[in-house]
Amino acid sequence: MLVHDDLLYTESHEWIRVDGDLATIGISDFAQHELGDIVFVELPEVGTKVSSGEPCGSIEAVKAVEDLFSPLSGKVEEKNTDLEDSPDLMNKSPYEDGWLIKIRMSNQDELENLLSAVEYKKIIED
Repeated sequence: MLVHDDLLYTESHEWIRVDGDLATIGISDFAQHELGDIVFVELPEVGTKVSSGEPCGSIEAVKAVEDLFSPLSGKVEEKNTDLEDSPDLMNKSPYEDGWLIKIRMSNQDELENLLSAVEYKKIIED
């Protein structure tokens, strides 16, 4: 499974790319592989306030429907509207074209609760 060293991760298999106070969030290669073919995604609207650890959307795949959990608190600045017509981008390109949302973080201290690539690799290898 592909794990990017420059990203942060959650135990629920979201990845986070931080740029200042803006965080881009997606699901990991491991998560998309476990879910199988993704057929639908429900994302929060731009302007929605989200809280760390709370559900903020869902991902529907052939195998299952899973909640999407926000790894950070803040306000949704952008959502990947390409996923509305092509949810399979999460399978094809989980770290680039298949990103989900961008959040303007309200509490950067929450970054300390996330996993490094090394820590995340240990979880998915067990």
